[in-house]
Amino acid sequence: MKDLLVGRAAELARLVRVTRSAADGTAGVALVGGDAGIGKTRLVTELVAEARECGFHVLAGQCAELGDALPYLPLADALRGAEPKVREAAAAHPMLGQLLPGTESAQPAGLTQQRLFGSLLGLLADVQPVLFVIEDLHWADRSTRDLLVFLSRMVQTERVCVVGTYRTDDLHRRHPLRSVLAELKRLPTVTHVELGPLSEGDMSDYVATMGEVGARELGLIVSRADGNPFYAEELFAAMAEGDELPDELASLLMSRVEVLSEAGQRVLRAAAVAVRRVEDELLREVSGLPLAEFEEAVREIVSRGLLRVDGYGYTFRHALLQEAVYTDLLPGERTRLHAAFARLLSSPAELAHHHLAGHDLTGALAASVEAGRQAALLGAPAEAHEHYERALGLWERVDGAAGLAGESREGLAFRSAVMAAGAGDNHRAITQLRALPPTSEVLERLAYYLYEADDQPASIAAAERAVETARDRPELARALATQARALLWSPRHREIEGLTARALDVARASGARDAEVGALLTLATYVEHRGDVGRAHKLVNIAAAEGSGDLAMDLRARFHHARIHYEGGLLDHAAEVADEGIRMAFETGLKWSTFGTDLRFLRFLIHYVAGEWDQAETVAGGFPARVGTVPEAILSSYALFVEVGRGLPAVESRLGWLRPFWSDELAAYMSRALAAEHALWNGDPQAALDHVHAVMDRLVEGESGTIRLAAVGLWALAELGSTGGADELRRRARNAVEAGPTGEGGHLGPEGRAWGLRVEAEWHRVHGRLDVELWRQVVETFDYGFVYETARARWRLAEALLAAGDREAAQVEWDLARETAGKLRAAPLENALHEFGRRARFGDGGRRARFGGGSGGGGGGRGVRSGSGSGAGDGGLTARESEVLSLVAEGLTNREIAERLFIAQKTVSVHVSNILAKLEVSTRTQAAAAARRRGLLD
Repeated sequence: MKDLLVGRAAELARLVRVTRSAADGTAGVALVGGDAGIGKTRLVTELVAEARECGFHVLAGQCAELGDALPYLPLADALRGAEPKVREAAAAHPMLGQLLPGTESAQPAGLTQQRLFGSLLGLLADVQPVLFVIEDLHWADRSTRDLLVFLSRMVQTERVCVVGTYRTDDLHRRHPLRSVLAELKRLPTVTHVELGPLSEGDMSDYVATMGEVGARELGLIVSRADGNPFYAEELFAAMAEGDELPDELASLLMSRVEVLSEAGQRVLRAAAVAVRRVEDELLREVSGLPLAEFEEAVREIVSRGLLRVDGYGYTFRHALLQEAVYTDLLPGERTRLHAAFARLLSSPAELAHHHLAGHDLTGALAASVEAGRQAALLGAPAEAHEHYERALGLWERVDGAAGLAGESREGLAFRSAVMAAGAGDNHRAITQLRALPPTSEVLERLAYYLYEADDQPASIAAAERAVETARDRPELARALATQARALLWSPRHREIEGLTARALDVARASGARDAEVGALLTLATYVEHRGDVGRAHKLVNIAAAEGSGDLAMDLRARFHHARIHYEGGLLDHAAEVADEGIRMAFETGLKWSTFGTDLRFLRFLIHYVAGEWDQAETVAGGFPARVGTVPEAILSSYALFVEVGRGLPAVESRLGWLRPFWSDELAAYMSRALAAEHALWNGDPQAALDHVHAVMDRLVEGESGTIRLAAVGLWALAELGSTGGADELRRRARNAVEAGPTGEGGHLGPEGRAWGLRVEAEWHRVHGRLDVELWRQVVETFDYGFVYETARARWRLAEALLAAGDREAAQVEWDLARETAGKLRAAPLENALHEFGRRARFGDGGRRARFGGGSGGGGGGRGVRSGSGSGAGDGGLTARESEVLSLVAEGLTNREIAERLFIAQKTVSVHVSNILAKLEVSTRTQAAAAARRRGLLD
């Protein structure tokens, strides 16, 4: 039989495009769906061959019909069957190494699943390009489904392609894969390929590849196969053997089994019970045949194409054949075969499956508990939860259940709830914990999960009861630390000092290091926002000094340590601590965990503020541009800081992806604030003001984020020559400055103070006053190390100095700002400074800016004009108004001026009205004449 791919050229071409795109650095995911036997595996096999020819490393694994019994089964199979180079690379990642044969599972140190996911992402980056194939997703366990979603969202610029196949005819309405597929198909990185039946012409061609066949037989096969290649193969094989052709596929498949010898049928029935790939020796033991007879039976089965050799074992040629054989087993026969496998297997997960199918409830309970423990060690909390729940369901039906489980029913139920929370199901964890006797341990976890679910009153109540019912000192320490955490942002936050002091005493006396670190971090956050930054530094230093045994806690400590340094303006110290935390995150596979991601955000901001924009751009390269969720949108927004600052073409594309997520407050705040600056640099202050108001309307009064937004909004008003709304922006910013981070006053870092001063300076600029001393304060306050904002403030200071008549000092500030803009390659700022220097006639102001006419400069090489206020000789006009006036004098209409300056026609109309009022004239002609008399035109 020739191994040709027939009738699938279009589908293969789509998959090949995904792999080629991945080879070029744009990762992708392809989902291949279709009925059983339609040719999914054949199509993917062809793709794998092409990918290998293009230099791809291939990882391929298959899910099995064991429910959630074996977590990460396709990943484990893929790693075991990978080429030596990939296996060696996987062994270097501890969490992946545990999936390889002969490796003991390490004790968990927290965030086990996230570590596994991060480790896989690290492996894919190490050995790229990679094609990772997961077959039969309709049988995937929960953790494998989670892994598929993770990869679909996280692979962006890696040279990685993930391909999954699934049966559409198995997806009933409540199948767990349906919601996953619906989510993934909306992602920009995912390509969906649906395989339908082959046409009659393609089916005829396909049958012809199998061998000689007469016209009558060909017509019969084509008509009966109904476009299904597997059915056609079985019909061809049955016809070649002279068998009658039954109407149903199951009958057809069994007709091919029934021609086997008795020994062959016995072996095949045993193989069907194994569900997945079965080792040669295990299959012989279960079949009960002597070696010679067994080998002859296997040779017969393989020769007829019913089983195929797979390493040191065998698999069915097609799952449909396995299902037909298994379904044909008698009930007692099925039970005895499952029991035989249970006696010989060592994997707790498979044992549990076979014990249950063999009606051995005692064995099923013990194996389920042990399978749950192993799943927890592997970082599969969803599967651990399911195994524990199965054991709890059997508890009342098994004598001596506590002895078999090695713990009480309450203890197992508690661990089941913790695993549910670990799988992201806090609601289920809370429900299960509330059903348990209210011990201190149960109440402490209940309080913790309620806090995570934003139910602060219930969290506080549960934490207080946990403290009251604590039986020993470690329990008390953890309960006190959780109670302090629950009170952090509540009206009772003043109790935190006393609670954390008590928690620390008890934790240190009992060796509860996790409780000690948790209490230290809560106290550090509290005192920092109360203004005692020095003490906060000391507390976080202690928390980060040695490991807590909980990786999440250790990363949290390093993040807060770096954050406090950053917010205090100590950028070098912040960078050092952040780098240490990022190294820990990468080494433990936690790059994409909550605090692993937060540390990389923070490191980006440190680079950005310190003027290390090339490094910042490198870090931002790992932030997704094609976003599909709110967290991805927030992460993507960070990249805009440098992209907008440099006026890069990527800004518009990124904003296009982000716009659908502007309904989320944080995503809107992050991206629309920078979209406003982008609009200002491109000469559209009205659009900028619209962005500012849209975000300000959603922020709570006194929220610190309003300070920077107000400054940007006032900048836009100055460009528009309007004072409307300026007082309100200033009022809200002042309230935020006074409220501080806690909303009750307190410490505001140097960046917050600098933005507050800039609001004041911008407010005066809106009203036509350039306050030299105020802008000097803005420069000095930003000069703690915020390179870009210092340069932008120097631009405004230079304008103020020039308006005040101090030309020499103005040029000094202008030179300093221009030097910084050049080093940063901040094209929009460079263009603005060039234009200001030209109008001020500074020494080399006529020299063309390095990036003049670039994407950040706006208007055909004009760049962004400075918005300086009135000086002695400019008639009280802003720079933008002077620019509009010169075009009015040329006789241009409002529409023509708008096109020339790349601004809205409405904005031009506002400028013209302001010009007429300031020059005290009533027509455009009079304005031009007055401007010439006063020497206002270049």
